[in-house]
Amino acid sequence: MSRHRHQRIAASDFAALSKPRIVIMTLIMTAGGMWLAAPHQHLDGTLWLASLLGVGLAVACANAINMILERDVDPLMERTRNRPLAARRMGVGPAAAFSALTGLAGLAVLAAWVNPLTAGLTLFSIASYAFIYTPLKRVTPHALLVGAVPGAMPPLLGWTAVANSLDAPGLVLFLILFLWQIPHFLAISIFRKEEYARAGIRVTPLVKGENVARTLAIAYSTALIPASLLLTGLGATGWCYSGFAVLAGVIYLIANFRGFQPGAGFQGARQAFVTSLLYLPVLVAGLVVDAFIHR
Repeated sequence: MSRHRHQRIAASDFAALSKPRIVIMTLIMTAGGMWLAAPHQHLDGTLWLASLLGVGLAVACANAINMILERDVDPLMERTRNRPLAARRMGVGPAAAFSALTGLAGLAVLAAWVNPLTAGLTLFSIASYAFIYTPLKRVTPHALLVGAVPGAMPPLLGWTAVANSLDAPGLVLFLILFLWQIPHFLAISIFRKEEYARAGIRVTPLVKGENVARTLAIAYSTALIPASLLLTGLGATGWCYSGFAVLAGVIYLIANFRGFQPGAGFQGARQAFVTSLLYLPVLVAGLVVDAFIHR
């Protein structure tokens, strides 16, 4: 009995290395990019499966490397202290093997069954997230902008998986996700500010103050609205998507005005964070509904 229980715990810890919720959100955005690019090439089941599997494995790899590199600071933060390495339920060796296997498998799937462009962009995403952004978090708050680059890649990877080229609509998807991430992570850095301070992570509210974080959050969420409408301006989407984009963008902007206003405190920032989680699924839903109406 104890042996089987140990095996189940080990399996759950390997799953935790991948950060499943991040993988799921990534796959939603990748699928959104593929859906938008669908007119450029017939989408078959093999392409969908290979693209999502390859990207999912690559994200799992990057997240596992992140946990390896941050195993010394994760125990200092409430939200990360129960991670497998932080809680010492797993050593570096098994975690490194997991990251190597998932990374190599993901890149191989993308290279063999999708296209080299998508595989190359995915490799860039893994490397920049794990080996540039992760260590930079302890050096400068500008790491947020650096980390937003690999974080914005999933919809572009979905686009290139289908179109096999870097085109304006795919780059706009990248821009949308890039802009969205800034207020999203600024909200986290406010209501988790004390934890970041203990861990030595140099987030904007700690280094530059909450007024600067507030200004940045409002600026980026404001820019997100016209940026999301660029897809319609390029002819990639119709009026239905625009309605979804404006509605989601305005709600997100209002949430940031309220959540980052002076006196809103940790609870206000947490509410802005929760609203940010709704923005992307609504935007993808807009792409899907728009495609059914206009195509």
